[in-house]
Amino acid sequence: MTHRPGRAQRSASDLASLLGRIDGRGYGAYRELLGEWNLGEFLLAVDHVQADPFASPSRMRVRVPMPLAGFPRSLFLGSVRRMALEDFLARVFRARVRQEHRRKLGSGKSGLISIDAGGQEVLERAACRVEEEFVEARISVGLPAAGRSVLGREARTLLLEILPSVVRGSLFYRSLDSDLVSRFVKTVEDAEALRQALPMRGLVAFVADGSVLPRRSGVDDRPLPVPPARPFVSPPELRVTMETPNRGPVTGMGIPEGVTLIVGGGFHGKSTLLRALERGVYNHIPGDGREYVVTRATAVKIRAEDGRRVEKVDISPFISSLPTGQDTREFSTDNASGSTSQAANIIEALEVGVEVLLIDEDTSATNFMVRDRKMQLLVSKEQEPITPFVDRVRELYEKLGVSTVLVMGGVGDYFAVADTVIMMDSFQPKVVTDQAKAIAAAGEARSEEAREPLLPPTPRAPVPSSVDPFRRGKVKIQARGVGTLVFGEEVVDLSAVEQLVDASQTRAIGEALYYALRRGYLDGELTLAEILKAVYADIGEGGVEVISRMSEEHPGELALPRPQEVAAALNRLRSLAMRQRK
Repeated sequence: MTHRPGRAQRSASDLASLLGRIDGRGYGAYRELLGEWNLGEFLLAVDHVQADPFASPSRMRVRVPMPLAGFPRSLFLGSVRRMALEDFLARVFRARVRQEHRRKLGSGKSGLISIDAGGQEVLERAACRVEEEFVEARISVGLPAAGRSVLGREARTLLLEILPSVVRGSLFYRSLDSDLVSRFVKTVEDAEALRQALPMRGLVAFVADGSVLPRRSGVDDRPLPVPPARPFVSPPELRVTMETPNRGPVTGMGIPEGVTLIVGGGFHGKSTLLRALERGVYNHIPGDGREYVVTRATAVKIRAEDGRRVEKVDISPFISSLPTGQDTREFSTDNASGSTSQAANIIEALEVGVEVLLIDEDTSATNFMVRDRKMQLLVSKEQEPITPFVDRVRELYEKLGVSTVLVMGGVGDYFAVADTVIMMDSFQPKVVTDQAKAIAAAGEARSEEAREPLLPPTPRAPVPSSVDPFRRGKVKIQARGVGTLVFGEEVVDLSAVEQLVDASQTRAIGEALYYALRRGYLDGELTLAEILKAVYADIGEGGVEVISRMSEEHPGELALPRPQEVAAALNRLRSLAMRQRK
């Protein structure tokens, strides 16, 4: 634990004495807490004291030496296990706070103890750190006050009774269920092993038999109980067995590379399967139902996004010869249509290395997805600037190696270009590829509308001055839930970036962009893909906390986003200027 210059480490009795001495004084007296305190079984570091009881809570860290914490080295051996254990301990700490401390201790945020812990997904977080020498939790604490007067007695209860009890119940191995800890860590490690094995098996995704895909509701991401939910069973034609380091062989449905359609009647589970694949880029907690549903790590959900900003994106593979005469090779707009936004979303995903596109017909622009035979007869190709996705989807795979998984409920024209067709029937999958191909062959074929061959996207370099995190001379980066990022003067709408799952990811996106500026990666010369590669190389060495602009001691509430979501946020910054690098 880093020592502050001029501040010796003080004892629990010193802390009790200080809190007694400042009782009743103005709230600013709490600044005397800054520094480190040896509370016997653990060290308490007060890194930041809030200005008043209504401000953001004070930032503190608790560090338990590993000889006392007692976690077996096997639980944090390797980056995946370490990340899983850190995530688990943050959850246990949160649960212990709720169990130990249920009453308010004054005005505003007085008495609050919180830690940044997750939901159904397991993410790399800055909230907890496990090292060979120690276990550390980074927490927020609301120091008690009546109005703006220090409540020293309540603060003593909070810091010297409640907090130690929480720490003993969450950061000491002897206090935990060892089987529960082991199961959590091993589940995450097994899921990551499955994901890493997908390319070697020629698969883009895997859904284990017995998985529970339906969720309780649109606002409750926990699994729907069984029954009424039905556990997933793989169709024989797609059943594969994958090896894991802990559980051993796991059998389920492997979705092969290429073009895959998910079809079926309404409410039979098509979109439910696709949503599980969207979240399959993350690992999940035991009991989630999707523990062994995994998708290639770079998979991106694509949708139409009316009204979004687009900056110098070459959408000409999909849209060209606009009646307005606008050059779609460097397409910019402040108010994209459904089709132009969907085209831009695909090109931007290709720009940062997507391997799998996930698309749902329900959230797509109809005219972007297909023009059927009747429409082609009425409106000639010469009048239509859009090359529909159905005429590019095979090229994406055959020329660029990008697979696509599409949910289709009303468009049969994709049968002819699909490699695999899966029908969902009462939430159970069936392979109907042969039937779909026979139907496609029997009907009148539509005309292919692609004019030019598909090429990799033109790289773009962001202009540094257009990425400005300052508001009135101060850095302003804030997450308003998962779907909104405040970045300087800008409010960035990320509601259509569907694979963000945590507000701490949104906050980390803003910090990552500012970090790229501070480090000089965002210099006007490096392309977006090169910038992300540099930033994530640093994260790989030092963890997600390296992007924090806060003190070295307490990095704040950050969870690791994927490079794809960082790029998505930057592309939606309305001030953004780009230069194409030919």
